[in-house]
Amino acid sequence: MRILLVEDEESIRDVVKLNLEMDDYEVIATGNGRQALKHYREQHFDLILCDVMLPEVDGFSITEQIRLSNMEVPILLLTAKDTPADRIMGLKKGADDYVTKPFNLEELLLRVKGLIKRTSKSPENTPEIYDFDTNKVNFATYEAIGTKGEFTLTKKEAMLLKLLIDRKNEVVSRQQILQSVWGYDVYPSTRTIDNFILSFRKYFEKDPKNPLFFQSVRGVGYKFVN
Repeated sequence: MRILLVEDEESIRDVVKLNLEMDDYEVIATGNGRQALKHYREQHFDLILCDVMLPEVDGFSITEQIRLSNMEVPILLLTAKDTPADRIMGLKKGADDYVTKPFNLEELLLRVKGLIKRTSKSPENTPEIYDFDTNKVNFATYEAIGTKGEFTLTKKEAMLLKLLIDRKNEVVSRQQILQSVWGYDVYPSTRTIDNFILSFRKYFEKDPKNPLFFQSVRGVGYKFVN
């Protein structure tokens, strides 16, 4: 799960980021509102954890702009403002929850966990045999039919392919790929993952240089589009 943390107080940002990462979340952190919106537009996040008072663009405005295009991603606002009017303003802008400073770190982590659990979608249950365009993959036997005929996938290829298809039309980060396919013990290089995607394009794309199904999202990861 990926969290965008927006907090301009460096000490708070570092502590929250560290504790979120200890709970196995992937965290992108910034102290600037404009930079936060840039991250949001370029990447996929499962939750936005955002301070209200920020340089350039405040948390209320960030919430409002995100809600123009996305009503599903949970937004948790952090702020030193604790008046009822401020809380109501945050909720009116589209926030799902509101935590005032100073806050109890354990309570914040529980609220994050609760919001993600409540709003997250289970990945699609990919059938054992999956067809897309003229391609076919049997995830039980690793046998496949691609643009050049029949072949057999390796176990890792099948695992990565199934992950991308399970999350079709969503960006899957490199961190998610590493955790799901390789686990925590042995990490390949980023180049290794790139080579797997290149192989998928050769197997299944009619024009590998202009892929329709296996797309790269620069600086983030990959997605399967169908």
